[in-house]
Amino acid sequence: MYSFDASSMIHAWDNYPPENKHFDSLWEWFSNKMQSKEFVISKKAFEEVSHKIPECGTWLQDNNIKIYDLTSKSILRAKDIKALLGIIEEEYTKGVGENDLFIIAIAQELGTTLVTEEGRQGVLPALKSNYKIPAVCNMASVGVENCNFLNLLK
Repeated sequence: MYSFDASSMIHAWDNYPPENKHFDSLWEWFSNKMQSKEFVISKKAFEEVSHKIPECGTWLQDNNIKIYDLTSKSILRAKDIKALLGIIEEEYTKGVGENDLFIIAIAQELGTTLVTEEGRQGVLPALKSNYKIPAVCNMASVGVENCNFLNLLK
């Protein structure tokens, strides 16, 4: 099962527009994966997508994507990850933000691979608070598989 970060959903929508007939089979495949619950999204990521591209949010709902709400377990896990990164209160830096922590925590709770377009950091920053989603997912104590949209297609 794969869960989507807003960045990947927006990337897919922008780069493989559904109105372009060349991509009909991609969006049919995508819809089938959503119907079978193999592709899901957290409520936080869905809200970001719907805010930035309302027609994409509508398409996701029309195609019955499963939207996962925060649970008490995912909220506590996000808090733990925040502490691992050394983020105090709301002092986020250039790395993950609060929504990202929730998205990662939900992916971890569900045991999904997180699809994100956030950049891979070849050299990790000295400050863990500057880690992007893939680096956080790859931390041993987080352990969430992740890939970008192109790797998902491959």
